[in-house]
Amino acid sequence: MKAKAMFLGHPVHPMLIVFPLGLFPVAAIFDIAYLRTTNGQWAVVSYWLITAGIVGSLIAAVFGLIDWLALEAGTRAKAIGLFHGLTNFTVVVLFIISWFLRQPNPAVIELAPIILCFIGIALALLGGWLGGEMVYRMNVGVDAGAHVDSPNSLSGRPAPDTARPPRPM
Repeated sequence: MKAKAMFLGHPVHPMLIVFPLGLFPVAAIFDIAYLRTTNGQWAVVSYWLITAGIVGSLIAAVFGLIDWLALEAGTRAKAIGLFHGLTNFTVVVLFIISWFLRQPNPAVIELAPIILCFIGIALALLGGWLGGEMVYRMNVGVDAGAHVDSPNSLSGRPAPDTARPPRPM
């Protein structure tokens, strides 16, 4: 199944998930720096990284939902996609709670919001694996018949439309 939400021939959802998947772990690294130094600047940076990660997650989720709704009902991909979405929804909720717990003073935080971040990161690994299962194992969002000599996605030609046959493995 080809992704439904596309930009310049590529699925939008995988383009956007890199932001929260990068921002959330970096926020946790800054939290560790805060715990080691008690320098509030580390905690403030973590707060803003989490803010950006939440925004990025919510935007990515819209495009993931569009693609999930297009999956055929009753398939393994639909079930895995649901579990992927719910897992990542839980990740965002954990980071939102962490963000709210930091609200009174982002420069001075307790241990609870930091623990929520690490739980969220562990769940994000599971959610990312599930997304990878859909893409790499089930080819969800991938052009059918694509191979190493597929034409450029901007060419308007389908993936298997090439001048020469695929290379042997």
